[in-house]
Amino acid sequence: MDFSGQYELQSQENAVPFMKAMGLSDEMIGKVKDLKSTTKIVQTGQDILVAIHTGSQVLVNEFTLGKEMNMETPTGDTVKAMMKLEGDNKLVVTTAAITSVAELVEDRLINTITFQGIVYKRISKKVIDPVSENGQ
Repeated sequence: MDFSGQYELQSQENAVPFMKAMGLSDEMIGKVKDLKSTTKIVQTGQDILVAIHTGSQVLVNEFTLGKEMNMETPTGDTVKAMMKLEGDNKLVVTTAAITSVAELVEDRLINTITFQGIVYKRISKKVIDPVSENGQ
């Protein structure tokens, strides 16, 4: 399954406790918790680029399935991470402290992130098909 596309955040669960556990200040949480967020995924074979736009901030990470790489976190830290494909519709990223499962279900991307026992769930809807995005 190809994960490529642009996904707009529709809903989220447990965002504030998760952000607090990640070390974001109350001031920063207040600024970002309700901002519009889009995730763009570009998959080329085993290589996957993930760009998350939240307000004016853009977080970009590139993965090769099954290979360890450096990943930037929302707090600006860099950690070792590995992405693997589970089944045909789940991308799983693991670090020493975080597990993120992005599941593609029809036109929705359901991302469940676990950190220090706190589960943060983001549900996004596909808004741009990669074929139409290229004008083909």
